[in-house]
Amino acid sequence: MNAQDTNLIKAGLWSNNPALVQLLGLCPLLAVTNSVVNALGLGLATLVVLTGSNLSISLFRNLVPESVRLPIFVMIIAAFVTAIELMMQALTYDLYLILGIFIPLIVTNCIIMGRADAFASRNPVRESLIDGFSMSVGFMAVLILLGAIRELIGTGALFANMHLLFGEAARDWYWVLSEDYPQFLFAILPPGAFVALGLLIALKNLIDAGIEARNKAKEVVLPVQKGVKGDKRVRVTGQIS
Repeated sequence: MNAQDTNLIKAGLWSNNPALVQLLGLCPLLAVTNSVVNALGLGLATLVVLTGSNLSISLFRNLVPESVRLPIFVMIIAAFVTAIELMMQALTYDLYLILGIFIPLIVTNCIIMGRADAFASRNPVRESLIDGFSMSVGFMAVLILLGAIRELIGTGALFANMHLLFGEAARDWYWVLSEDYPQFLFAILPPGAFVALGLLIALKNLIDAGIEARNKAKEVVLPVQKGVKGDKRVRVTGQIS
């Protein structure tokens, strides 16, 4: 892995995270993150679509006329979304019903269209694949973290209803904070999503500020006299006036 690949991964996961920095895809981000299973379901769907569309668009970038590139990008993205939609209907139908309109709306997600137009259509296959994967993983990580925060505070449970995604074997995966936990409805509703997302953005900015301060501190070097290494005995001949 070269330096460019590392920078692409770092940008997608942290420095240019689509949810915390670019603030794209906020509609599904705020709407479906009232539980981890919902967030994970939408995150996996977005990962497949974004990675696959980036790969496809990069492969055919030199064959697409400039005048019709955006409609072609939409058709490619829509093909991946349709495939994911049919797969979810076949394998995770109950979760598909819960996510509802937000699965087909992946077609219009600004993250996917933005990476297709700004990166995949201008870069080779390898870089486009890494960019699509890292951006989608960064977006999914924020989805899951936000879903976990809202589910835990709102219901006192974590990983509830995971059987909707992983089958009956995952029905007992959930963890309960307290059996008599009073549900905090505000965290589950959309206003709670706004507050939780704002706190996550503030935390990221605080971490970035701390990293920047440490880097600046490392750059401060005490002035030293070049060419002088400790005490030296200097033999002087002649007279000094």
